[in-house]
Amino acid sequence: MNSGRQVICSERVRRVPAQFSWVDQRLVRDKHLDRLDAYAAALYLFLVAVADAQGLSWYGDASSARRLSIDEERLRRARGDLVRAGLVAYAKPLYQVLA
Repeated sequence: MNSGRQVICSERVRRVPAQFSWVDQRLVRDKHLDRLDAYAAALYLFLVAVADAQGLSWYGDASSARRLSIDEERLRRARGDLVRAGLVAYAKPLYQVLA
């Protein structure tokens, strides 16, 4: 499972949880994070955490902004950055985290 490497904390080895959210390694490998600011990265992480198995989330702007401690205008810009980067699709009020 770990190519012969020892885990540090064997009782807490990470597994995909039943609610089916994870962060894809391609975010780093394909340099997507290099093109995002901290707000867009935080919004992406939030959406990945709350999305269902199809990548769908119905969190509204006010609720998302409050949870991320940013204002709604900053949230809208972050969302736009994610859409332009091809990481999410958005059709109010629905987000889809894309493959």
